[in-house]
Amino acid sequence: MSDIETYRKNAATWLESVVQTYGKAARKGLSESEDLALGRRYQNAKFEAGYAGINWPTEYGGQGLSHIEKVTFESEEMKHGFPSGYFGISLGMPVPILMQFGPDQEFAKKRVLKALKGEEIWCQLFSEPAGGSDLAGLRTKAEPDGNGWKINGQKLWTSWAQYSDYGVIVVRTDPNVPKHKGLTYFWVDMKAPGVDVRPIKLAGGDSHVNEVFFDDVTISDDHRMSPVGGGFAVAMATLMIERYVATDSAGFGPHLDLFIDLAKAIEINGKPAIADGRIRQQIARNYAMRSGLNAITARAMLMMKAGMTPGPEGSLNKLVSVRSRQKLSELAIDLQGSEGFAYDDHAQQKDNWTSSWINAPTGRIAGGADEMLLNTIAEKILGLPQDHRPDKGVAFNQIPA
Repeated sequence: MSDIETYRKNAATWLESVVQTYGKAARKGLSESEDLALGRRYQNAKFEAGYAGINWPTEYGGQGLSHIEKVTFESEEMKHGFPSGYFGISLGMPVPILMQFGPDQEFAKKRVLKALKGEEIWCQLFSEPAGGSDLAGLRTKAEPDGNGWKINGQKLWTSWAQYSDYGVIVVRTDPNVPKHKGLTYFWVDMKAPGVDVRPIKLAGGDSHVNEVFFDDVTISDDHRMSPVGGGFAVAMATLMIERYVATDSAGFGPHLDLFIDLAKAIEINGKPAIADGRIRQQIARNYAMRSGLNAITARAMLMMKAGMTPGPEGSLNKLVSVRSRQKLSELAIDLQGSEGFAYDDHAQQKDNWTSSWINAPTGRIAGGADEMLLNTIAEKILGLPQDHRPDKGVAFNQIPA
């Protein structure tokens, strides 16, 4: 048995040992606040068992293993419906960025450890009503205020902000220069005076995204995670993590093994669906696609470990994986017939086909809309000419609203 198969077996054994305490059955009938409390206990149990921060540095409380072990554990974890979704954004983007760019590393280590244990949650404050796919068009501003800064503005579609203790935010600090050059990156206390979080109800029935208002929120300069005017580079590093790490080859949807299990259990014309050539063809195509994306991700992980910045292939990774997830989820629902539309309040998009399908359109916008990713692929990978950009090189305050 290979080392990775041994790891998989040990992880599966541990997960089976805690499924009655934290799994789907234990979550049935819980309110969201009760489910979150259960999720915090589960996250702490993962930490104590050595399954939190699997590929993070040991000096931050991680296990120091590779991306392969992380994916292996998650493929086993998603089979049981654990309450882990509350921590996906937190541990996926903001906390790794804090490790890399946090100005006070002792502070960062304390926050990282609490996040790994489920004691604290971080959110990512990027999108705005006037700046989503065009992140550099954001209007939330931070103005000098004594030895610190005063933030005013609005963020939108911020996941789990209502439960977050801290957040990372990119704001405009200089409107007199071109839009990409006037941004600065900070971390903020989500409980600070002037921060107002308002949940947004989605089509799927949940309210995990929010609009967040900042009204004269004061922060000290030691909250700054980039040079003044250098925030766009850190924001791109955050999105790079989202496109490579937080978005896996499954497009943050169910693993292919779950579809194969479904195809074995469902019958078409009296035979298992897996025996149908059309279904096998879809499985083969999806497997080939995911294998290619895993290779791109593995290459990116090696570059990150070497201190290099991965290339624009992350756009390809996210574009292809989320589109594929949407199609596979639709096929899974079709196979189940009317049962495919049964909705579970506690279902997660990584282990439930209905939830995956309902939330897939959101995945095609978050972290870069399909159209923006296609532009990046065209320009950075294929070498095609750039689109005409009339605001290029123009000071932000001179761009027509």
